[in-house]
Amino acid sequence: MTTGSQKTQADLTRDELAALYRIDEFESLAKSRLSEMAYAYFAGGSGRERTLTRNQEAWEAISVWYRVMVDVSSRSMATTLFNEPLRVPLLAAPTALHKMAHPEGECATRRACSTAGIGMVLSSLSTTSVEEVCAAATGPVYLQLYLGRDRGLLKELVLRAQNAGCVGFQLTVDSPIWGLRSREMRTGFRIPEGLEIANLKRPGAEVDRDHSGVGICSALGWTISPSVSWKDLEWLCEQTPLPVLAKGVCRADDALTALRAGARGIVVSNHGGRQLDGAPPTAEVLPRIAEAVAHRVPVIVDGGIRSGVDIFRALALGATAVQVGRPILWGLSVAGEAGVARVIEILAGDLDRTMALSGCPSVSAITRDLLGPGR
Repeated sequence: MTTGSQKTQADLTRDELAALYRIDEFESLAKSRLSEMAYAYFAGGSGRERTLTRNQEAWEAISVWYRVMVDVSSRSMATTLFNEPLRVPLLAAPTALHKMAHPEGECATRRACSTAGIGMVLSSLSTTSVEEVCAAATGPVYLQLYLGRDRGLLKELVLRAQNAGCVGFQLTVDSPIWGLRSREMRTGFRIPEGLEIANLKRPGAEVDRDHSGVGICSALGWTISPSVSWKDLEWLCEQTPLPVLAKGVCRADDALTALRAGARGIVVSNHGGRQLDGAPPTAEVLPRIAEAVAHRVPVIVDGGIRSGVDIFRALALGATAVQVGRPILWGLSVAGEAGVARVIEILAGDLDRTMALSGCPSVSAITRDLLGPGR
């Protein structure tokens, strides 16, 4: 491949993709195809990676107390998010540097999401511009943002995203500084030669835009700021008529504060276990936040979701939709657009199957009591 971050191997064929049935099979293949540095960046977490591990374990620990003798001959996974239709309550989570996984990068991901009828959240640290990604296909695109030191650059990016056709924003609120990601440091992570952070290019910006440092703290430290506060969320919400969701919330009181500051949605997330190691898994905090928000705004959750059963669990705990990050990257790494499409197909098929086996003909039938007495 062209960037040096992926070994030179042809994409898997459709027949080879059809023989894959679980997300962990994609990860194993992706690891064999990506460079050590690229895989460490995508797969790694912070500290001892306890939160990274617990994210998956917490979903898997929840049993589904399925209903029986319900007519499920006709089923629908369809839902809406801010009046945008989704065939499945699923979005591609914001993950950076897609061209480090495949030369077609974020545009391949966008096309696969569009075909599947799901949403995409584009990282502001993408290797393809928001304009190019939005033009690649139809369907809802949200742009993820960081609150860095250069507010002029951020304001311009918001306007660019609106003009390109984005339907909303996710503001990352859990990153005043970067977590220590030892896997990245050991493999000498840097932005590969030939790639760029396309959305942050701006001649004459007020800050140093050099991405040549080693480790995310050095290469991308200027994109965040330790001085951020709720007033900054208020400021961002004032800059756009589009919905702004607060991404990275793990407390019910913070969720309510975000709503008072103008957020129109909450993303329950711990940054995929990449920030505070020791943060609770999202499956644990989701029900408290959903209860506090009480259906006033959408609640999205990410972190460790690896199956349709996990999606079902999240919906039962109060999520409006879920978003997945690493599974999308693994699919992209092995077969570009077709690989992402197969990952989505596996997740959607598993959700549909879980709904049928649990007596749920629609998403609205997925209720808390399906996770057992007392939940």
